Amino acid sequence: MKILFVADVVGKGGARLAARLIGKIRDERDVDFCIANGENLKQGRGLDKRLVRLLFDNGVDVITGGNHVWDSQSDKELLEDHRVLRPQNYPPGLAGRGWGVYEAGGGTKVAVLNLQGRTFLYSIDCPFRAADDLLARPEVADADVRIVDFHAEATAEKQALTWYLNGRVSAVIGTHTHVQTADARVTPEGTAAITDVGMTGSLAGVIGLDRDRAIKRFLQQTPVPFRLAKGDYVFNAVLLLVDETAGKATGIERIWLTDPEFGAEK
Repeated sequence: MKILFVADVVGKGGARLAARLIGKIRDERDVDFCIANGENLKQGRGLDKRLVRLLFDNGVDVITGGNHVWDSQSDKELLEDHRVLRPQNYPPGLAGRGWGVYEAGGGTKVAVLNLQGRTFLYSIDCPFRAADDLLARPEVADADVRIVDFHAEATAEKQALTWYLNGRVSAVIGTHTHVQTADARVTPEGTAAITDVGMTGSLAGVIGLDRDRAIKRFLQQTPVPFRLAKGDYVFNAVLLLVDETAGKATGIERIWLTDPEFGAEK
């Protein structure tokens, strides 16, 4: 089967470009299932009701999250939707959950697991042990395919989790840093991996944010409110090839697309 994993979608511009391209890619590449990271939908920080709906209406099956999924309190009820995930290894008592099992074409069961790293991020529960706990769940263990979104800062932590889960999951896809890495690979044990899948958003800024404000933060070392960059939009993703009978990946292809006809965010 073919699974499309769309990189962190940033703001309305990123969501609109994703909505334009995902359907075309699904048709042209015969994609069976689509996952997108949506923690940056609301002006770069949090979920957004309208944009979540836009993605679901245009070919996304599951939306994963990360540290910014909590930033938009007005939209936190979206976490009650089983198709919207947040990292599993946050403390108990928070809204939402970090895993789900979904049915793709032909009845194939796809488990999607959402975890967050701790290096240079919050001191939450261990993502390695959380992964073990999730894989021990009967629903996840019985799934034909298991895909992990590991939302983390450090490349070493992402690679370490890949080797920790090697052969036990179909793919470990790194998100969060918004720069697509060149290390897409499939291990001999059948786990596809990439340190970071990249970003679906504006290249005119700094990881999707206004470049002048980003530069000011570094120069002055003081907080500066977020504002999205606009223009020069890019669509990043990976296409996974998975043998669903064995649960093993057989290929991973990086995708980097622009659309010359796509206008600037309004």
